[in-house]
Amino acid sequence: MAIELTKDIAKKLIEIKGEVRGAVFEIDREYVLKEKGKEGLKKVEEELEKIGYPIKYREIKTFNYYPVGLRILSLLAIKSVFNFDDEKIKEMGSFGTKISIIVKFFIKYVFSPKKAFDAQTSRLWREHWTVGDLIPVELNEEKKYAILRLQNFSLHPIYCTYLKGYFPGPFQLMIKNSKMTCEETKCVFRGDEYHEYLIKWQ
Repeated sequence: MAIELTKDIAKKLIEIKGEVRGAVFEIDREYVLKEKGKEGLKKVEEELEKIGYPIKYREIKTFNYYPVGLRILSLLAIKSVFNFDDEKIKEMGSFGTKISIIVKFFIKYVFSPKKAFDAQTSRLWREHWTVGDLIPVELNEEKKYAILRLQNFSLHPIYCTYLKGYFPGPFQLMIKNSKMTCEETKCVFRGDEYHEYLIKWQ
């Protein structure tokens, strides 16, 4: 079902405190271009302009900071214009780690998944966001699972879905395993104190 993106919704999102790197908008742009071409990207930009918060994706700078609410508006506009379901939003998240310059930089020199998990997880999040704390709870390479906790972060349920696609990405790069699943076992939008994600692989 298509969602209605209104000016009131947009205003509330923009008022959320915090900033995010422009790299996230580049991911959105490249995914839309891949799936829907230049005309598709134009439709998304028109949707955002209609609600009063335009994004010119070509003008976004990778390492500049932008309002976190704008990040959610970008996802909601894409979902609205193309009537994307949750699987497509997760697919966008997965696509993000494959093209992210920041993720590739941190993974490039990884020699031990355990050390990277313990030392780089929180740092990688902080390179993208000025809000939220990503905590590496557990990595069990023998039993093939990892647990991530995201605290002090409450934007919109669509980003919970996006992260279910995004979080397995770095593990795929580190562990070299393409068959991974990710489940959000705790969520602030379901009444929990924080978000928690369980990533598994075979």
